Amino acid sequence: MKAFTAKRGTEILHFPTVLGADVPTYNIPGVSAELNFTPEALAGIFLGSITKWNDPAIASANKGVNLPAGDILVIHRSDGSGTTYIWTDYLSKVSDTWKTKVGTGTSVNWPVGLGGKGNEGVAGLVKQTPYAIGYVELIYAVQNKMPYGKIKNSAGVFVKADLAGVSAAAAGAAKTMPEDFRVSITNAPGKTAYPVSSFTWLLIPAHIQDAAKRDAIKGFLHWMLTDGQNYSEGLAYAKLPKEVVVKELKAISKIQ
Repeated sequence: MKAFTAKRGTEILHFPTVLGADVPTYNIPGVSAELNFTPEALAGIFLGSITKWNDPAIASANKGVNLPAGDILVIHRSDGSGTTYIWTDYLSKVSDTWKTKVGTGTSVNWPVGLGGKGNEGVAGLVKQTPYAIGYVELIYAVQNKMPYGKIKNSAGVFVKADLAGVSAAAAGAAKTMPEDFRVSITNAPGKTAYPVSSFTWLLIPAHIQDAAKRDAIKGFLHWMLTDGQNYSEGLAYAKLPKEVVVKELKAISKIQ
């Protein structure tokens, strides 16, 4: 990943805040089962090469579920977002075709589907459109009681997104976290790792001339990394690994 700089040349520091995830949410009339999705099925759906809900790529991972022959309607974000970046980063890792044709980004040229603005826009379209599928943040799915499926991880296990699975995805990266904290943990190794997980970051200028603002921001960062972590799980986000917190507390001194 390329380092960001502000317009005036000021270096921008990345501070991980919590851990979150993207989930596949769907609306299939007559189907109440919690579906399993393989990486190949998700890539095919969002590429537009898998167009029916009863396609063997989906049905083979959902034995005993009576999937209809309805046409799949893909719902994606119309606005640029970190949610889209995480989703497309994952698809780029599990599908060479996706990586070549679409790639990773906060905003991409979607091969198929309709766009909704924000998590609420995607959720609204999925809820009101039979046979639709979209992706939203885990917190949004939990708070709005939306159905979402399991995804087969790199170890071959179907995992439903939860705080434990998100933390497991970050476990390996925590020990080898780069100095700038910019790391991708999608498709992470581990039997319990949820594959579409990510750190979230605050972007802070390395140089802040206003001393009062600088001290306030540094104070907030310290609180966020200590007492503030205790609020994350109640909001469906996972706490930062302890190794990362230790490194970040030291990195606060880079803000001058």
